[in-house]
Amino acid sequence: MISKALVNGIYQKKLEELAKLPDVELVAIVPPAWQESRVGVLQLERRYTNGYTLIVEPMWFNGHHHVHIYPRLWRHLRHFRPDILHIDEEPYNLVTAHAAVLGRLVGARILFFTWQNLYRRYPPPFSLFEQLNYRLATAAVAGNEEAAAVLRRKGYRGPLAVIPQFGVDPDLFRPQAKPRREEPVIGFVGRLVPEKGADLLVQALARMRVRAQLHLVGGGVERVPLELLATNLGIRDRVHFRGNIAPAFMHQVYHDFDLLVVPSRTRRNWKEQFGRVIIEAMASGVPVIGSNSGEIPNVIGDPDLVFPEGDVDALARMLDQLLSRPDLLEQKAEQGRARVLAHYTQARIAERYYALYQDMMRPRQRAANAPHSAREAARRHYEPKA
Repeated sequence: MISKALVNGIYQKKLEELAKLPDVELVAIVPPAWQESRVGVLQLERRYTNGYTLIVEPMWFNGHHHVHIYPRLWRHLRHFRPDILHIDEEPYNLVTAHAAVLGRLVGARILFFTWQNLYRRYPPPFSLFEQLNYRLATAAVAGNEEAAAVLRRKGYRGPLAVIPQFGVDPDLFRPQAKPRREEPVIGFVGRLVPEKGADLLVQALARMRVRAQLHLVGGGVERVPLELLATNLGIRDRVHFRGNIAPAFMHQVYHDFDLLVVPSRTRRNWKEQFGRVIIEAMASGVPVIGSNSGEIPNVIGDPDLVFPEGDVDALARMLDQLLSRPDLLEQKAEQGRARVLAHYTQARIAERYYALYQDMMRPRQRAANAPHSAREAARRHYEPKA
């Protein structure tokens, strides 16, 4: 497996779960760090490394999503000679094409991953990388159903599964008793940018009947405008900016909230692809309200907790309803935790990837009978919404 995302130690738990499954010999190649433009340098954490081999391999063009590569990858592939090469990257990236070509040279079956849920045409050479990867891949994984539809529209015709990239560890993200508070706490976790919709939540707070506190976790260009908005609405004393918090400590943060809101709004060049904070909060016993942007409704799985994106009044009414009824809030918390245990733990996600790997190892003529529509692929591989 090749994945720069695995510099985050929490994500490595999926690999430990994979390595426990029958007949799995797993090698993961990761960079020593990843330069993320929004948050800076993410150094490799060695957090869950039992049962598999973690190879730290420097990359060229670190920080450039589309053009980075691992120049010494050939040496590792020639030595290990994998049956399956899982490339945890988009098909239009150079690293995917480079790894896929080398993987095929050693006889590996190729798997790539995509989150891209908006249809875009890329210029050469990225469009060429896409078409090459479509031809070389034995199978593909989309992180959400819309990404699967985009992949089919762009010409990929091979086997396709819809599986999130990572799950959560339910032993780390777990419910804890909350202290008694004079006022309930509403949480927001994400970048403070227009598409994430924190301004909508600030406006909803001002319109609620129930008096509540709002904690905003994250940083971004909207920090000052949000402060001014809260001041103009007369609620600045109830809006708390907590800044960026490292992923390793987020399991502690959710216990500060009575509920979490994900008020994302779709933009021309962006739509919510999954919303990892949703499953982290639900695993922690925190109910989640979300907009209907992108994959949010499918992840939450409860239409009573989804509001039309941009509708501040609907959000305020939903918050009032939940926070004025502790019994309903507790019920939604239990249902959310149960949904994560059924569908989104690292172990459950690992099992779904394992099933796909098994399909890939079966005789190649099965590929000719693979579903060719995103809907058929999702029906076969994706969890039910209930």
